[in-house]
Amino acid sequence: MHPTFQRHAQPGHRRYARSRVFIASLMAASLLAACSSSDDDDDDHRPSDPPEQPAPPTPIDLTLLHINDHHSNLDGRTLTLNLRNAAGDTVQARVPSAGFARVTTAFRELAQDKENVIKLHAGDALTGSLYFNRAGEIGEADAAMMNTVCFDAFTLGNHEFDKGDTELKNFIDRLHAGDCQTPVISANVHFGAASALHPSNAPGYVHPYTVIERSGQKIGIVGLTIAGKTQQSSSPDAGTTFEDEAAAAQRAIDALQEQGVNKIILSTHVGYELDKKLIAELRGVDAVVGGDSHSLLGPATMAQVGVGTPAGAYAEQLTNKDGEPVCLAQAWEYSQVVGEMKISFDADGVVTACEGTPHVLIGETFTPPAGGAFSEADIAALKADAAQYGFLRHTLEDAAAIATLAPFKAKVDAYSQQVVAVTAEELCSRRVPGGSGSVDYGRSSAACNALGEVSARGGDIQQLVAQAYLEVANADYGGADITLQSGGGVRVPLNGQVTAANVIEVLPFGNMLYRLDITGAEAKAMIEDGLEATFGPGGSTGPYPYTGGLRFAVDASQPRGSRASNLQVLDQTTGLWNPIDPGATYRLFVLSFNAEGGDGYTTLANVPAERRVDIGVLDADVFQTYIDRLPNRNSQDLPIIQKLDGQFYSTQSFVGP
Repeated sequence: MHPTFQRHAQPGHRRYARSRVFIASLMAASLLAACSSSDDDDDDHRPSDPPEQPAPPTPIDLTLLHINDHHSNLDGRTLTLNLRNAAGDTVQARVPSAGFARVTTAFRELAQDKENVIKLHAGDALTGSLYFNRAGEIGEADAAMMNTVCFDAFTLGNHEFDKGDTELKNFIDRLHAGDCQTPVISANVHFGAASALHPSNAPGYVHPYTVIERSGQKIGIVGLTIAGKTQQSSSPDAGTTFEDEAAAAQRAIDALQEQGVNKIILSTHVGYELDKKLIAELRGVDAVVGGDSHSLLGPATMAQVGVGTPAGAYAEQLTNKDGEPVCLAQAWEYSQVVGEMKISFDADGVVTACEGTPHVLIGETFTPPAGGAFSEADIAALKADAAQYGFLRHTLEDAAAIATLAPFKAKVDAYSQQVVAVTAEELCSRRVPGGSGSVDYGRSSAACNALGEVSARGGDIQQLVAQAYLEVANADYGGADITLQSGGGVRVPLNGQVTAANVIEVLPFGNMLYRLDITGAEAKAMIEDGLEATFGPGGSTGPYPYTGGLRFAVDASQPRGSRASNLQVLDQTTGLWNPIDPGATYRLFVLSFNAEGGDGYTTLANVPAERRVDIGVLDADVFQTYIDRLPNRNSQDLPIIQKLDGQFYSTQSFVGP
């Protein structure tokens, strides 16, 4: 049974407007029939045929199948689950998981025997693995794999703009090279006059919305791209802008309602928190399928079983500005989950119920983490225990999708096969510190969250990258006093063997490093910029500052300009930490992206040209150099990457907002 909403529609507004859509269409049909009568009909006095009437509105059930933020993660991976064996003991079991070939299978199997299925991708198909730029043209592998699903709509995410508008157009061309012709949507992007995607140059490439039909009824799907983050943190062409999300969404909804569409879905790439805010502000929206925040949504047992910590419920039931029900879902990240949200509408197009499942895609082979094999009885028990949770879905890889991926995989394998290091333990990833329920808590693995260290000081891998810049800059590039790495620019943790490919996956954006000469006062303002971009209005997790050679305390509950305190700079000669001097000059090593104001670092953008130098070295190359020089080695003479000593973490203490 679907959970049923209580109806709170405001009389005289949308529910009644939906009914008027049908009445207006009846009147239009009658008027058209009257106007088309001929003189011959009058002479013969023959009764004209009754006008064809549109079908009366009826209830309808829709099934939304969706993914988001697959970020060029096309291969499968391994998931370690906590499951009960034949003796009833909870043990760890490794199982194949994820991968786009499983996504393809899940979409096909979940759509079987269902009449009204809609398949959506809520953005950020690109950037994040070697398939993005080491397996052919930019996004070529992603487009090929997306076409094994044939989505009904694809929303532009911020990372679709990482290589500029022209490369985005090329990606859309590749997406449209086959039979699918997936509509690409975003209601709030406005391409500049010189952009390759301006309508005068590429008509019909990107639409604000698309309308599809199911069981003879029209459904509108509106796309939204996160505005500030895309403008500041990606690389759209000059002149390409992003409108306020709410204003653009309402305009598109209103346009759809004018066309008689009374079932409207937002496919958004704006993040879980903004999705909830938009729902409360908008009229006419019925469902939101989101992306961008990489939010794992589902039952709390997901953490218990070892999948991850959910940020909220899946198929969450909220209320729009009309007082009408709205269903909200998101499908985590990296081809690991396919969401299935079932929505029931009444004859007026009002949501009456929704439910759903975030299907975590796993294989059928269970093995102990330490090696060896489980007994047949244990395997049967592990499978039975996995099944009872409801969200762990045994999904085989689609054979045709595997064949599609094969030539791209060959290119990636050739590049990435070299092992360059090992880790002593998992280097946890977390953009923003904070405990359970905080803004970025669900990103870390269950094992990292259990340690608690990432909640206190942030991600180990983010901090290690900032330290790598500092040490390599001092050895090779004229020296640095402090470095900056925004948390979102570091994409994955490291654990176990580290390959050349893994190093690039940590830093996949291809940023060059700059050296800026800044004052201590500017360094303080830089940190405050990052904290404002994280915790201020419209903030996101990506800009959170990680620094090498500079540490501070953070109180996110304070107003702008007062969130960072007790700033200290490392004296690299004595090894002592000294209070920052507002009037002194410090050499800052920083990504070109942040140096030009990306992620909200406006203080750095305002540093004049005479105080900035393009060093001309790639971020991932600097990180690889740091790894190569690590003194500790294993028996195979591979560098051993270890967590830094606690004194080197830039966030020394943290108070949440």
